[in-house]
Amino acid sequence: MIETFIWLLAYQFMGEVIARSLGWPVPGAVLGMLLLFLTLCARRGVPAALRDNIPRLMTHMSLLFIPAGVGILAFWPMLSAHPLSLPLVLVVATLSTFIITALVLQLGLWWQARGKAR
Repeated sequence: MIETFIWLLAYQFMGEVIARSLGWPVPGAVLGMLLLFLTLCARRGVPAALRDNIPRLMTHMSLLFIPAGVGILAFWPMLSAHPLSLPLVLVVATLSTFIITALVLQLGLWWQARGKAR
């Protein structure tokens, strides 16, 4: 299990290096997760520690919501001063995610149908 955490930290470190060296406004942890995702999608050269332990770690993904809850409590005075801001942002973010996902799905289906027509 320690080896798995070392791999995860290495992916996060690689993401941080990429984000800071290229000056991208994306958190390094997000780029690290993208690199991990691409590695797992490739299904070649995936270290045994990741292959065996990642499914077990995914059962504890709900722990990732703790920082968001702490952030809400830490910024409660600001949020209570603007009571409609948080619900409005959540609704807009959720709707935009649904719309973008639907558009990407439509584009993918169109691209797949175009490829089969050839």
